[in-house]
Formats: sequence, C-alpha cells, structure tokens
Amino acid sequence: MERLRGSLFRGRHSTASETVRLRKRKSTLYSKERCSTDLGTGLLGPNTYLIMFSVALRMVNCFLVQTSFVPDEYWQSLEVAHNMVFNYGYLTWEWKERLRGYTYPLFFASFYKLLQIFKKDTVQLLIWVPRLVQSLLAALADVKLYSMMKKQESAEIAKWVYFSQVCSWFTWYCSTRTITNSMEAVLTSFIIYYYPFQGTKTGNSIPLTWITTCLQASTHSFSSKYLALTAFAVVVRPTAVILWLPLLFFHYWQELKKLDLLLYKCLPVGCLTLGISLTIDRIFYGEWVMVQWNFLRFNVIQNMGSFYGSHPWHWYFTQGFPVIMGTHFPFFIHGCLLVPKKYRVLLIAVIWTLVVYSFLSHKEFRFIYPVLPLCMVFCGYSLANLKTWKKPAVCFLVLSNVCLILYTGLIHQRGTLDVMQHIQLLCKDTHPEREEPSLLFLMPCHSTPFYSHVHCPIKMHFLECPPDLTGNNSYVDEADVFFEEPLKWLNIRFSGQASLPTHLVFYNVMEQEIEPFLKTRNYVKTATFFHTHVPDGRIGSHIQVYKRKMMDDR
Repeated sequence: MERLRGSLFRGRHSTASETVRLRKRKSTLYSKERCSTDLGTGLLGPNTYLIMFSVALRMVNCFLVQTSFVPDEYWQSLEVAHNMVFNYGYLTWEWKERLRGYTYPLFFASFYKLLQIFKKDTVQLLIWVPRLVQSLLAALADVKLYSMMKKQESAEIAKWVYFSQVCSWFTWYCSTRTITNSMEAVLTSFIIYYYPFQGTKTGNSIPLTWITTCLQASTHSFSSKYLALTAFAVVVRPTAVILWLPLLFFHYWQELKKLDLLLYKCLPVGCLTLGISLTIDRIFYGEWVMVQWNFLRFNVIQNMGSFYGSHPWHWYFTQGFPVIMGTHFPFFIHGCLLVPKKYRVLLIAVIWTLVVYSFLSHKEFRFIYPVLPLCMVFCGYSLANLKTWKKPAVCFLVLSNVCLILYTGLIHQRGTLDVMQHIQLLCKDTHPEREEPSLLFLMPCHSTPFYSHVHCPIKMHFLECPPDLTGNNSYVDEADVFFEEPLKWLNIRFSGQASLPTHLVFYNVMEQEIEPFLKTRNYVKTATFFHTHVPDGRIGSHIQVYKRKMMDDR
C-alpha cells in the first residue's frame, strides 16, 4: 500500500515538475486583422463587387456628361495644368493675383506629364483622362459612403444611402467634372467615413474587451485620417473650412483629452498640410504666398465675388438647395426626423453651410454641392423606413432623376464643347501658303474651354472680364464694353484689315447686331452648334462660327 501510495505521489510530482506544453492556436478574436475587418479601417473594405459596380457606373456617368457647367471646370484646373506641362496657355487674373493654389491643378498636371512622356498627349486623351480619374475618385467616394453607414448602422440602411447617392441627378451632373467642388464632395464622403461620431454600433456576439481594444487602436488612426483629409479639402478649396467647422468643433467638444487633440493631431496635420501647400505654390509662383488666406480675404471678407453677380440672401434656401436636391428633397426632410441623435451634427453642418454662404452676395449651385453626401444619409434613412410606399418611391426617384441626368448631361449647354471639337480641326488644316488661323470669341468671358481642349498653339482671344482691384468706381471690363455697343467696338478694334482674325465665334443672339461688320469684312458662316433650349441674355440657343473669306478660297 505504501509502495502504491509512493508511486502515486511520485507520478504527481513528476507530472507537475515537467514543463507543460500547450498547442499553439492562432486566435483571430483579438487580432488586428479582425479589428480592421469589423471596424472597416481598410481603404475600401471587403466590398469588391460594390467597388467594381461603382467604378463602372461612374465611368458611364463620365461619358454621359458631354455638356459644360461652369468655367472653373476648365479655367481653374485643366487650363492651368496644360500651362504647367506644355508651357503655353492662358492663366486667368486669379492666378496673377495669387488667389489660387497649384495643388489641385498639379494633380491633373501629373497625368498630363505622363501622357507627354509616353508621347500619348493627344487632345482627346487630354480631355478625357482627367475626367476618368475624377470618375474613379467619385466611385471610391460612393463606396466609402456605403461603408460608413454599414459600419455605423447596418447593411440595409447603407444600401439605401448608397442608392440615394448614385441616383442623385446633381451628383451625376457634377461628380465627374474637374472642378474643385467635385473634389471637395469626394473628400466629404471620405472624411465622414473616418469622422469620430458619438457612439459606435456594437454587436452582442463581440466581447466588450475586444471592442475596447479595437477602438483604442483605431481612434488615433481614424482621427488623424479625417483631420488630414479635412486639411487637404481646405487646401483644394479654402471655403471648405465653412462646412467642416461644426464637425471639428463637435469633435473637440466631445474629446476628453482636448489638449492632446490640439497638440498631437490638429497641429501636426495642419502644419504638414500647409507646409506642403506653401512649398508647391512657392515652386510655381516663384515666391512664398498663402493662397488660402488670399482666397478667403477676396471672396469672403471683401466679398469681391459679387462682381460676377449677386443673389438675394434667401437664394440657397428657396432655390439653390431645393434644386440640387431635386426629387430627393422630401425624403431628406423625412429622414431628418428619423436619424439617430449622433447624426444631428451632419444636419447642423448642412444648415450652417447654407447660412454662411447666404451672407455672400455671389451664389452658385456648385458652392453647396459638397453637402450632398451628408444629405444622402438622411435620404437613405427615409427610404429604409418606408414600408408600403417604398417601391413607388424608388420608381419615382429613378425616373425623375434619369430624365434630368440625360437632359443636363447630353443636351443642355453642350454647344461650348462641340464648338471646341470644330476648332481642333483648325490645328490640322494649316498650310504654309495660307494665313495662320486665329480666333476671337465674342462671348461672355470664359464661355468655352481653351488650350486644354485644342492642344495646339494657335492664336485665340476672348473678351476679358477681370474685376477692378484698384477701387475705380467707373471701371467697366472689356466684355461689358463690347456688349453695350458690339458693332462700334468691332469697328474700332479692327480698323485695319491686317488685324482681323480668321474666325469669329459668338452666340446667335449677336448675329443681327454685328451683321454689317460680317458682310463688309467678308465673313461667312461655316458652322452652327446647338447650345441650349433656354437662352438667357447674352447666351443664345446656338453658337455660330464665321470664317473670313480669303482671296485664295474657292
């Protein structure tokens, strides 16, 4: 018995004294990979098919937009990029006054430079490559908006927010255009994805300790990304600070370590972004200049934008915002009553933006375009909560927006692009024995694109309209002088035969007024292009091209 007892004790002792070897298991419960997957910290997330669909959709969107919207989509981006790479072109007065930064045009100039290096810089590629790149960014922004709602709420709500976004007529009209407002709207979707909303969606099957670990690991990264993107948005368009001020303030207010937020996140991100912007502008301007301050001082503080037109204070509330929302507007109102409390900051940001912009005299639809992704959150909530009327509502939104998409994208204001395709032919039709082609655009200034849509250094001139910055109350720009007395202006300007341009381009509303000049100077109509069904003032329904008949022309 004692022997047995001794053997038992020896067995226990030997077992306890041996090193216990446990089988290694690779647990994914608390892994960084799972944190990234569930919290969506990846760039795009696992939505591969959604990404492919969004990219394809925005590419179709790009080719279905063959109309012009505002001059800035060419003159403040593509024209500047063309001048940066090919060393010829026209820079508007804003660049001479240091009101614009080169960061945004540099983005397109990099693609122009690649085309030049590989000797593929054809005029068609110069036109479409920037548009296609912008389309890709718009598609990724759509996916980010979906991912944000899926992360914060549910796949069902995310689906309807995504539907609202891709169904919006104004988003289709603007998202693929090369204007700073389009880039700002893209950044809006990315920024709210990383924005630290109050409260986080959690699942019952996920341990609390894992949630805490993941949130602690991702909060710093998310905050830094959203702050960096916000800073970049301000660099692209300084007035972007208006939209993001309420969200920045709300983040600061709910942050426990406020001093750390300012010192270790806001200050480094702001200094780095501003430093990059200053360096880029120093390279191209040849001197140190802070264009963001100049832009805000001119457009907001001095309110000099009123030179280009003014609207009543209520315009954004009574016309601007309802128009860009279109048939989404009632769903937006309905969604405002349904969204959780944490999304009220988005509604505050939208209202704040409309109020601030209302104080500025010069108003445009595109200025408030960046708030649309925020509005789609409310529209998605509305559609997700509809029961009986969901299918009729979807059909109504699709049909009403498709009609606007097709008309505004393919018909309305397309003449200014079509006429540039005609002008491209002049670059090929050059003969040594003939006079070198030269064009004069007798239209409101910046009505058409310029060298970025011709890509050859032929002589082109237009009626200029820079504002007076000297305080001269009697100042009248060249365009206004022409439209007051067109025939008189032409006779004075071209008193000698040698100075006549070979081609004149103007809207049909000017045809009768300058007809005597056209006949006496041997101009004949060579082309007519439809522009719009709603001519207004100096803008006609068609664009006319007249060519001066030479002695050797048959």
